[in-house]
Amino acid sequence: MSEIKVYNNEKLSLRPNVPGAKMWAVGLDRTMLTYFEMEPDTEFPAHSHEAEQITLILNGELTFAYGGKAVTLKAGEVIAIPSGVAHSASTGGKPCKAVDAWSPVRQDFL
Repeated sequence: MSEIKVYNNEKLSLRPNVPGAKMWAVGLDRTMLTYFEMEPDTEFPAHSHEAEQITLILNGELTFAYGGKAVTLKAGEVIAIPSGVAHSASTGGKPCKAVDAWSPVRQDFL
């Protein structure tokens, strides 16, 4: 892709992901950004992926479990997950909004 693209709200419509979560995704050739809105008690089961993931919590809280431990992130906090590392995430009793940066692109999100 060699041209700049602008995505207005019409192109960034939310679509379902896991139960309780909606998202949109924008990708280039080697990187992408996703936005998630999650309801209370939303769970992303344990998984891993080739893409590196950096998640910024915009509001609410999101708990990540990995390597036998768990960490709860609040608004303004960030987690960086290397490629291939198994993890899960859940909102608990509060809704959450978050953005993720990914590299390489996750085609399953586009």
